[in-house]
Amino acid sequence: MKLARAVAGLALVVNLFNPFNQINSELPKGYVAYRTTSSIWIDGKLDDGPWKSAQWSGAFVDIEGSARPQPRHATRVKMLWDQIYFYIGADLTEPHLWATLEEHDSVVFRDNDFEVFIDPNGDNHEYYELEINALGTTWDLLLPKPYKDDGKAVNDWEIAGMKSAVHLDGTLNDPRDSDRGWTVELALPWKALGELARRPSPPQDGDQWRVNFSRVQWQLTSAAGKYEKVPKTNEHNWVWSPQGVVDMHRPEKWGYVQFSSAPGATAFVPDPAWSIREGLHAIYYAQRDFRRKQGRWAGTFAELGGQALQNGLFEPRLEVAGDQFEVSAKPSANAQERWHIRQDSLIWKK
Repeated sequence: MKLARAVAGLALVVNLFNPFNQINSELPKGYVAYRTTSSIWIDGKLDDGPWKSAQWSGAFVDIEGSARPQPRHATRVKMLWDQIYFYIGADLTEPHLWATLEEHDSVVFRDNDFEVFIDPNGDNHEYYELEINALGTTWDLLLPKPYKDDGKAVNDWEIAGMKSAVHLDGTLNDPRDSDRGWTVELALPWKALGELARRPSPPQDGDQWRVNFSRVQWQLTSAAGKYEKVPKTNEHNWVWSPQGVVDMHRPEKWGYVQFSSAPGATAFVPDPAWSIREGLHAIYYAQRDFRRKQGRWAGTFAELGGQALQNGLFEPRLEVAGDQFEVSAKPSANAQERWHIRQDSLIWKK
């Protein structure tokens, strides 16, 4: 969900969002990415040695989650890494291969595309986005903070040294036949991803980064031997880890990629801070809803709905100063650290 779509739909999203009715039952997805010692040739194909042993993710779902219909075309991803690159492979079933944009940093989601989102330290700020279409055209950008928090995309930022390729199983832009689909292969340098990671890059064994993937799919028709978008229809957004709303720029809902340097099976470890993250985000969204209605931040938990928002949080505190607020709490009664979230959704512990 890029700037044009996010801004256009923001008012509707805010109006419909109820902090007490989040899709919390759909926890973020988890994936263990293994370190490879074999070289990977980036040609868009996922049939060489290291990829054969990498596990596929589950099938993508609608961006809003299981309450919406299943995507009509399958999408899945797999991941690997070494000391130089974070490797991502994607398989997209597609009976009508179509792409038009050829210039780097075009608004690629105006075509059908595959998208990557990476927040290395999970603080909701300073995250990366990459889009690619079936022509191999890429758009990479940096988000200092989400659009809903008045973030402005840095389009000049580049994933320096990135390698990318697509492989087409069918004919591009030819409506006379049916295609099988396309595959995407990416090698993202840790040096570039580490620019704003604020943690080791490449990651250390067991580290987890917040990551999500999206597929934008338009409804097409054909006329005079060409594909055209069906007029007055919106795109579909199919994702790895559901967002709960039509907005990819909610990093708190992205999945977790756990990096393993050990051979064999490594168990994925759920985030032990997930409950307090969810609790603080519920208060953050309640504050946004309160300000939309009242024109100011709530100064007490009672104004936000009372005890219900504080359940599961220990020693919660709410501080308001003009246009800013900060909420903090401990994850347990005997915890030493406190988690914090503020008005622009930045979340951290200290």
